[in-house]
Amino acid sequence: MPETTAFGPDDLDSYLRRIGWEGERRADAATLRGVHLAHTRAIPFENLDPLRGTVPSLVPADLIAKLVRGGRRGGYCYEHNMLLAGVLEALGFGVTLLTARVVVGARRVEDRPRTHMALLVEVPGDPRPYLADVGFGAPGALLEAVPLTADVEFHDAGRRHRLVHAPHRGPLELWVLQAHAASGASGDSGAAGTSGASGEGVWQAQYAFTLEPFERPDFEVINWHIATNPRSPFSSRVYVQRSTADRHLLLNGPLLIETHPDGTVKQRELTDETEARRVLDEEFGIAVPDGTRLLA
Repeated sequence: MPETTAFGPDDLDSYLRRIGWEGERRADAATLRGVHLAHTRAIPFENLDPLRGTVPSLVPADLIAKLVRGGRRGGYCYEHNMLLAGVLEALGFGVTLLTARVVVGARRVEDRPRTHMALLVEVPGDPRPYLADVGFGAPGALLEAVPLTADVEFHDAGRRHRLVHAPHRGPLELWVLQAHAASGASGDSGAAGTSGASGEGVWQAQYAFTLEPFERPDFEVINWHIATNPRSPFSSRVYVQRSTADRHLLLNGPLLIETHPDGTVKQRELTDETEARRVLDEEFGIAVPDGTRLLA
């Protein structure tokens, strides 16, 4: 299997310090889940580079410089998952890059293009591959990697997920990641969404994917398109997210949304650039580059 990234021992050390991981450095399921969770809680999701008209680099050295050694920056899905892919390979896991269609709120899977990146991870000695994804960033995102097994509910660090199959045209099985939203949580169940039992909330489709392997050059093209297309949400408004043990924060344009595990949602609108910079600094741990305009 060709390597997707190439990180050296110093890079791995720096990354594990950045996410606060002090556990084992071995290729097993426990390490995979632990590193995955630590990453999601340590490094924020942010699109400040595309917002400034810059295409984020996916070169390993640049990922380490920005997301790891930079200390107070994050990135969006391609940066996060390409970084994690390199780390997992350095630890001895096998990694395949996948693309997915984000279907939150969509009526049909086919209505959305393949613009998201996820990882299929092989654990030595374990017959089951795992789905890993530290770059989705939404309240329905995975917090820990989960086995690629259909119709089984997983509890990952307080969130509930399952993988289901959905019909589609094509020779490969279509997998859909669903997240369970508590009663009272906002959002449309969307494509492949199903209701839970009375009073128990709803299963909401997050994204759909097949196991067709993709390579770094594929993501160079997708990354450029998402960063530069004027119709892309990431090139036109600030979109920053962070998950902690007790809440999920999202800054979508001027709207700051706080979501709690019980489905409680609080939101308010930021009034000016000064407040937006303060919120990114204090709440998200992000140092905003000079010249960045956050609120249009």
